[in-house]
Amino acid sequence: MTANLVLTVIADDKPGIVETLSSTIADQGGNWLESRMAQLAGKFAGILRVSVPSEQANTLMESLLKLDSQGILVRIEATTDSAEGNGQPLNIHVVGNDRSGIVKEISRALAGLGVNVLELTTKCTAAEMSAVPLFRSELLVSVPASLSTDDISDALEALSDDLMVEIGD
Repeated sequence: MTANLVLTVIADDKPGIVETLSSTIADQGGNWLESRMAQLAGKFAGILRVSVPSEQANTLMESLLKLDSQGILVRIEATTDSAEGNGQPLNIHVVGNDRSGIVKEISRALAGLGVNVLELTTKCTAAEMSAVPLFRSELLVSVPASLSTDDISDALEALSDDLMVEIGD
């Protein structure tokens, strides 16, 4: 039997963090399945999913928690491989003038429609002509079958006159 773990990781950014994590996981018989990791403001942050034989799960978790002594903070959650849900996957791209609360507005509008956010990437960049800060977001969402892409687009575009929404498969 296999145990599945989701890890969140944060540390001061420096070379060797991924190597330390991957060695710890492999040394305990774990398998690195998927991850998202990035350097943000001098910190290394990531999430990853690993599988490990059930009889080695506790040893792996103990080893990962001991990485705290090396400045690598790990939080571990046991999970199951359940389905993503019954919704249809959909990609959404949003661009607009940056402002405080924009992620809250977008996520509230989507949640109000019953749309589940599966992946979210955001960044702020300078507009080409004016250097005004632009908010850019890419979302992978799960949409109820009863909801149209026009419903989603209308709800998001109603948040602000400057918000541009592009929806694709």
